[in-house]
Amino acid sequence: MLIDARSPPTGILCSLDFMPTLSRSLALMTKDTEQTRQSPDSLITLLDAADRLPGAGELRAHSYDLLGVGPGRTAVDVGCGAGRAVAELAERGVKAIGVDPSERMIAVSRGRWPEADFRIAEAYELPLADASVDGYRADKVFHELAEPERALGEARRVLGSGGRIVLLGQDWDTIVIDSDEPDLTRTIVHARADLTAGPRAARQYRNLLLDTGFDDVTVEVHTGVFTGPAVLPLLAGLAQAVRLTGAVTNEQTDTWIADQRTRAESDRLFLALPMFVAAATAPR
Repeated sequence: MLIDARSPPTGILCSLDFMPTLSRSLALMTKDTEQTRQSPDSLITLLDAADRLPGAGELRAHSYDLLGVGPGRTAVDVGCGAGRAVAELAERGVKAIGVDPSERMIAVSRGRWPEADFRIAEAYELPLADASVDGYRADKVFHELAEPERALGEARRVLGSGGRIVLLGQDWDTIVIDSDEPDLTRTIVHARADLTAGPRAARQYRNLLLDTGFDDVTVEVHTGVFTGPAVLPLLAGLAQAVRLTGAVTNEQTDTWIADQRTRAESDRLFLALPMFVAAATAPR
């Protein structure tokens, strides 16, 4: 599935390393830099902006369909952020539970949707009884986990027989950017990936699910294509994050950003971001 997410003329009103995706934001792309020492409220603003991007709602809806959880059934959204997916699942009649380790995120979620069930917890220790949910969803969570196997073991614990799991996320080594300096671009992409706990978690979804004992494992790739000038500050943030690691020099960073700026001004900027969507069924 290809979604052409040409940026609108107004762009995205932020200038940090915030990669817009087809679902929840990858707003932590500069988390290890001085730029990203942002407040939770700033992050929430960015997440809200990402939720309004072209294709975002469609991909979230597709993930709900893959869950296959109907009215009256229970599902947990792990790493729920500001709670939008929990609210949308509730609109479908699902008894949705949102879990996030951030107290501020949960506070905002409860403020927006006071009737919903939000809980503060990590993916490794969910505040749920054994076999108590019919669906488990995690959107852009597993790349932040040092022990994805442990998180999936917890998913197995809380899912009932035949329950469904859906994982969404990007492979951080697979950010496709057109550039006059492909070698430097590869260095920037891979160096940024190395700042993430599990940069290749998405490509491992299938094997992780199989190794944890899930059945009926499927994997899809949905690629977002971004060509408008609004993505320029996002690419600049990507390069600036890597510069602070010492993987590239100041001169290389400035040259690379200048190339991307020229491309944006002449409508030649190109960014493709594949999003992996995996689904599986708990053993019956």
